[in-house]
Amino acid sequence: MSTVHENEAPQNQVLWLCDHTTLGLGGPATTSRTARTTDELVGAVAAADAAGEPVLVLGGGSNLVVSDDGFPGTVVLVDTPGASFEETGDTDPGTGEPVVLLRAEAGVEWDPLVERTVAEGLNGLEFLSGIPGRVGSTPIQNVGAYGQDVSQTIREVLVYDRRTGERRVLGNAECGFTYRDSAFKGDDRYVVCEVVFALRRAKLSRPIAYAEVARTLGAEAGDRVPLERARETVLGLRRGKGMVLDPDDPDTRSAGSFFTNPVVTAEEFAEVRARADRRLGADAGMPGHPDGNGNVKLSAAWLIDRAGFRGHARGTARVSSKHVLALTTVPGAPTTEDLLALARDVRDGVEEAFGVRLVNEPVMVGVSL
Repeated sequence: MSTVHENEAPQNQVLWLCDHTTLGLGGPATTSRTARTTDELVGAVAAADAAGEPVLVLGGGSNLVVSDDGFPGTVVLVDTPGASFEETGDTDPGTGEPVVLLRAEAGVEWDPLVERTVAEGLNGLEFLSGIPGRVGSTPIQNVGAYGQDVSQTIREVLVYDRRTGERRVLGNAECGFTYRDSAFKGDDRYVVCEVVFALRRAKLSRPIAYAEVARTLGAEAGDRVPLERARETVLGLRRGKGMVLDPDDPDTRSAGSFFTNPVVTAEEFAEVRARADRRLGADAGMPGHPDGNGNVKLSAAWLIDRAGFRGHARGTARVSSKHVLALTTVPGAPTTEDLLALARDVRDGVEEAFGVRLVNEPVMVGVSL
């Protein structure tokens, strides 16, 4: 069902959130507005706040799990399209490459923007190719993949502070970035309006930081490859896992990775590995990678697979046939309750098998896991 602008919608026009989420889930919104400029975005949120109405700011809907009952308030659809490049005259002290700022409004579609940076000969986002959604969600989740995340290139974020009613510019350090987390996640104080990325003008990618990418490219960790080759390699890997949106592929009806990779201490890692060996046989080969802070990052996909959830289903929801880290919905009339039941099966089963409790990555709206 299409969205109609404010003052243009008939009284019975209803926005169904299932039409605006990649999972195809979510009931009706009480009211909705579309923002095509930052001023409209701020104005819509401020007006709802003044009226005491709950607000849901919605971009691409690629990282949301919304209640079957919908949202009892105002949904603001963000469709602000502006993006521009600015030559700074600065150079990277390590490589000598020119620094270029990319200013992108919250409603800009993410992957076409990444494609544009590659075409412009700018590195810093190439390994984030194929991720669905819009720019506004990237700092919230500290979106990342294949050894690259947005916190590495975000210089500042323009936000609307709902507490003070003012617009603010937050520098990178103020954003509180950690693994798949930020000062914005779980706190609706700030509405992301614009993100500024500091990119480097170069024909080659940033150094490869992910083993699977290096293997696929026939390269070594730390190598740099042509930007176009880096992008196409990542797109190929994501397509093979059902992580690139495709209306003809039911495995892409998901929110991407449903669980984050657990981070544990070195002592906890030894305990989990020993438990895996007891369950699966000597030297089960459980992967673990240093997180750079003295801890170890586990593979949620490995844990889910070895706990026996490949092909598991609950009603209209199932584990993706291409990648166990994605939970998908079937076309037709899927329900959020089925998806949550499936997610709880997986979370509780992994905890029972390995003593590790998985945490959901998508944002929950009107529901909880």
